[in-house]
Amino acid sequence: MSLDPALLARAVDLLKAGELVALPTETVYGLGADASNPAAVAKIFAAKGRPADHPLIVHLPGDAWLERWARNIPQAAWDLAEMFWPGPLTLILKKQPWVPDAVTGGQDTVGLRVPGHPIALELLKAFADSGEPHPGGIAAPSANRFGRISPTTAAHVQEELGDKVPLILDGGPCQVGIESTIIDLSRARPEILRPGHISPLRLGEVLGELPAQHESQDAPRVSGSLESHYAPITPVRLIAPERLLDFLTLQRHAGIRCGVLAHDQPAQAGMPHLWRMLPADPAGYAHELYGALRDLDHQQLDLIVVETPPASPPWGAIRDRLRRAAA
Repeated sequence: MSLDPALLARAVDLLKAGELVALPTETVYGLGADASNPAAVAKIFAAKGRPADHPLIVHLPGDAWLERWARNIPQAAWDLAEMFWPGPLTLILKKQPWVPDAVTGGQDTVGLRVPGHPIALELLKAFADSGEPHPGGIAAPSANRFGRISPTTAAHVQEELGDKVPLILDGGPCQVGIESTIIDLSRARPEILRPGHISPLRLGEVLGELPAQHESQDAPRVSGSLESHYAPITPVRLIAPERLLDFLTLQRHAGIRCGVLAHDQPAQAGMPHLWRMLPADPAGYAHELYGALRDLDHQQLDLIVVETPPASPPWGAIRDRLRRAAA
């Protein structure tokens, strides 16, 4: 998969001119701008309605660009980059002094990753090699209104942001479907600040120890860490599997129209609620989750009911997203 050369040139020109370009990644679609240009970064915040102190993730063409953006890089960062980049892992590191506060939310750390999508990498490399002294980074939070469901297709971006984005690059549906794992390497002990597709166990295999998880009060602020996030407009309720049918029966008697996300077909024939089955494995579920939530949000429902996923570690990132969607 690659871009038409004329389209790639247009995307690079827009970024160099300080404009926005929506781009596909393996996780979700990102709303991209030149991360070294504070005025361009400000357009991301304006388009999304994002709080100004909420940091962004900078996407790089490869790990060779790490030292342009970060300092005091520990060996653990190089080890993780070698294992998981390109891929859905964001490293939090001490920033270089020149990195704009607009990107970091005024913090002394910056989030960096190399995305695992051919179109994103093609754009990043072309932008970094565009003929001017350039640090080669694109700030690209999810291409949606702040706090809402992340987009996993180009059509979702158009629906969310429309004319606020001069160019949307269509790379097909996102392979992973939820945002990257974020790990803080700026302090003594690695700590996961946002769970994602790459599990603590896999990170621990590279680090030689399991990283801490959400334990530090003084951890850097990161994307997707607010209590309410990834949310449809329709209210969301998480219901344990053993309570699901009784809960839906009560809603039916109360005249409340529900959409349901569950692993199985409804146990009762003629269940009046709108039912959506999702895969029973974490990777498949993650791939389908945001599209299913968005679909139900369009159905003029009173409530979206989600069968609570298992409490086992492989489901941790999905439980995190659903908990915030329901907050």
